Order: sequence, then structure tokens, then C-alpha cells
Amino acid sequence: MKTIILAVICSATVVGAGSSTDQKGIEYAKPGGHPLLLDLHIPDGSGPFPAAILVHGGGFDGGSRATNMAPTFQPLADAGFAWFSIDYRMAPEFRFPEARDDIDTAIKWVKANARTYRVDPAKIVLAGESAGGFLVNYAAAHETAGTKVAAVVDIYGPVDYEKIARQRQAYPARFNMASINAHQKTGGGIWFFGVEGYDEASFTTLKTISPLHAVHKGMPPFLAIHGTRDDQVPYEQSTILCEAMRKVGASCEIITVEGGGHGMGSWKDADQQHYKADMVAWLRRTLDLN
Repeated sequence: MKTIILAVICSATVVGAGSSTDQKGIEYAKPGGHPLLLDLHIPDGSGPFPAAILVHGGGFDGGSRATNMAPTFQPLADAGFAWFSIDYRMAPEFRFPEARDDIDTAIKWVKANARTYRVDPAKIVLAGESAGGFLVNYAAAHETAGTKVAAVVDIYGPVDYEKIARQRQAYPARFNMASINAHQKTGGGIWFFGVEGYDEASFTTLKTISPLHAVHKGMPPFLAIHGTRDDQVPYEQSTILCEAMRKVGASCEIITVEGGGHGMGSWKDADQQHYKADMVAWLRRTLDLN
């Protein structure tokens, strides 16, 4: 027992020593015996640092904490942010309620460990892309005192799944149906929410879980980042989110990536890279870091 205690103390000392820290595979929860892991980066210095909790996409049945949000790792680190890139429970084994709970658990874990990792608990940002974007949108729209964050970065995340499903049914040629149908086979995509497909009962379920319909005054400021040629989550999903938030007096801005498809990794052109600096500038303003 003495050896175990000493190891924990030494680990905390290393993290708190002021040097830059990168760690992988830290367990932040184990619901039902299923380990949930995260990777983290802590900057040099004594802090406390602003922090970002990063939630990967992948259609709820794929993706990785190590890859999908990777384009944001260096910009955030360079800007002096700590970041925590997390796992969550996915299809085919799990469904939406579990993944939703995992985001809340991650927020609470970062807040509970803020001192250990030199994080400012009042300046925690929740950021996600695609399916992860949906999850951060949902978490912020259904926040509690324990899960409230300072800001949200929604990178082409769905906000009105009912509308997307109806559009896929009516205009399939506008979408990458090959990718969408591949997710269906493993219970990802809209099937993650327990729906049957493109029928009225499913549309009702998708409306119920859509963050758009939970928008309310007092939500944290949102930044939406979206490409204009997204063939899985239409660009208008970001515009309707911002319109709804502004109507209730909440703050929402959009960074538009002209010609951008679905996925930051596909934004290769030099004139599509501005989103990184623009995101950091928005975070600095919003969190009053300047």
C-alpha cells in the first residue's frame, strides 16, 4: 500500500512541477466495467491554464481520440491551452444515452482534477467534431451546475437530426450515402439513437434528441466551424444553431471554411487553414485571455 501511495504522489508532483506534460491512456471512468481513456497535454508553467475537452467524431461507431481532433492539438497547445482528448462509449455495443453520460463524466473529471493538471476550472472549453460535435452540442444544451463550461466549439456537428434525416430521404444525391449506410451496419449514425430509419416514428425520436430544440438563454458562447461543401452534415446546421441561440440572447458565431467537405483532415488548401487561428482568436476573446 505504501508503494502505491508514493507512486500517486510522485505522479501528481511531476504534473504540477511546471514542465510541459503529455500523457496517454489515462482512465477517467469505468462505467459498467468499460474503461474510458483520455490523452492530455499540459503546457509549461504554473498555470492555471484554460483547458479544452476534445470529443472525436466517427459516426458514433468509429473515430479515435488520437486522430479526429488532432488538427486542433497544436493550435491549442501553442495558445497555452491544456487539452484532454477523450473516449466515449460507441456502437455497436452502446447507444446514445451512454455516450451522453460520458461527456458529462469527462467534464466533471477535468473539474475535479483541475488542481492536479493546473487547469482553470472557470475556463474549460468543450469542443467536438461531427458526431463529437453533436455530443458537445447536446451536453451544453442540457447543462447542469456540475457540467457547465465556459465555451463550446462545434465543428460541423449536427444540431437538428430530424431535418438531416428528412433531407437524406428526399435528396439522397446531396449526401455521401455510402458513408452513411456504412455506419448503419454497425449501429452508428442516426441508428445510434435507436431509430428504425426514415419513418415518422424515427423522425419524432430524432427531433427529441436534437440539441436545437433544447437551446435556451444562459447557454455558454458557441463557435461553429463548418465547411460549405459538407456532404454529411449540411452547412446550414451551423446557421440554424446560431439563429436559434441569438433569438434567446445566447452568443454564437460561425467560422466558414469555403469549399470544405466533411472532416478537418480534408481541408488541405492553404486558404482553408484559417479556421485554426480564427478559433484561437475567438477563444482568447471569449475567455478573456488577452
